[in-house]
Amino acid sequence: MRLARATLIWAALAAVICVPIAAAAASPLLAWRGPVYILAGFAGIIALGIMLLQPLLIGGYLPGLSGRMGRRAHRWIGGTLVVAVVIHVAGLWITSPPDMIDALLFSSPTPFSPFGVVAMWAILAVALLAAFRRRLRPRTWRIAHTSLAVVIIAGSVVHAMLVEGAMETVSKAALCALVLGAAIKVMAELRVWRKRPPSSASSAIF
Repeated sequence: MRLARATLIWAALAAVICVPIAAAAASPLLAWRGPVYILAGFAGIIALGIMLLQPLLIGGYLPGLSGRMGRRAHRWIGGTLVVAVVIHVAGLWITSPPDMIDALLFSSPTPFSPFGVVAMWAILAVALLAAFRRRLRPRTWRIAHTSLAVVIIAGSVVHAMLVEGAMETVSKAALCALVLGAAIKVMAELRVWRKRPPSSASSAIF
């Protein structure tokens, strides 16, 4: 029974992440795009999928990856998220520097740009915080990390939903809803804002 449950959880998670990627790969819009732009776009889709993994790992919801192992995977996958975002932004910069400059200066006419830029800076801020984590008080780290995670998730979800690109609408909406739901569930159950961090899980969700 336990093995069947674990298999079902992992299969469902793989489907939720892989179906939007597969649907985007089948999009006819890719026929008019260059390889660098396509790489950048899929890096963004993968980053969104990683955002679903992060709260699930820190909450201990994934079979075989709970406790210390889950927290270790959370840190490594967080690094992968940073790489995916860098590829996403760098690829878009290569294909259209003026558009990226407008986005970074918050002067882009596209409504999704500011949300993506804010989420990007928040992700980089989390990476910087992680590098200096040992110098921070546990409560300071917990509040800063979780606050930035909220910005990252909210900004990324709005960004993804507003972009009208290769991603298929239904699978994209389902993935975004699950990312939000997982983050809210973990923050509620672990009570990340309380003074003492929970003993069985890490003090941040992202």
